Amino acid sequence: MRKIVIALSILTLLTSCVSKKKYTDLEAKNKETQDLLNTCTVKLNSCLEEKAGLAATAASLKEQNQGLMSVSKDMTILSTKGAQNIEKALETIKEKDLKISRMQDALTKKDSVTLALVTSLKSSVGISDPDIEINVEKGVVFISIADKLLFKSGSYDVTDKAKVVLAKVAKVVNDKPDFECMVEGHTDNVPYISNGVLLDNWDLSVKRSTSIIRVLTSQLGVKPEQLIAAGRSSYIPLVANDTAENKARNRRTRIVVLPKIDQFYDMIEKEMKKQQQ
Repeated sequence: MRKIVIALSILTLLTSCVSKKKYTDLEAKNKETQDLLNTCTVKLNSCLEEKAGLAATAASLKEQNQGLMSVSKDMTILSTKGAQNIEKALETIKEKDLKISRMQDALTKKDSVTLALVTSLKSSVGISDPDIEINVEKGVVFISIADKLLFKSGSYDVTDKAKVVLAKVAKVVNDKPDFECMVEGHTDNVPYISNGVLLDNWDLSVKRSTSIIRVLTSQLGVKPEQLIAAGRSSYIPLVANDTAENKARNRRTRIVVLPKIDQFYDMIEKEMKKQQQ
């Protein structure tokens, strides 16, 4: 009996020792597992935070991408419009260059006609006489003839000496049927004493113009449709009417030679109007 009790005591002691060791091992294992779980929880939380950050970044990038796509689309539209505008601008520049070229050609041709006219007039009329002046102002040719070569003082009857000069002018005009001539009378500032027919210097200046026109048409064969009568009285003096010499200089008849180059002027005016639009 005593042996049985001793055996049971030993068995109980052994069983108690094994259970405590296993418990210790399990406890250690549990702690290790808990540590691992804690570590995993920390990592999981970190991953969740990182995921949230990446999701926010992804959303932001997506938004930026959509914005860039929109901008890119707009840029494409702008680039297309820009290319079209550049093309239109180049076409406009070409058109303006062509217009300028045409205007330059017209002006060159006009200048050539004017130069040829001056040369012809100078060779025909002559420039040695100080009482006859031929010059060009703004593309128009002027022949200025002193009144002492054309009229007696206070008279509008053309002298025989004047007809020699007018014959030379008529020859040039007749050789140029596309030209027009404006015969322009000028007086000094001495008031004209009315003779019952002419009232003042206006009448005298116009009457002298028409007298010359009658000589040109009836005696020298100039076509009436080429001639224009005009009178300027004393209001366009060359010099001050303060001496007898200056007054004599202001008493003159000016023949304005106008080449019919209206087509050139019309073209220039049209082109200039287009430039201003």
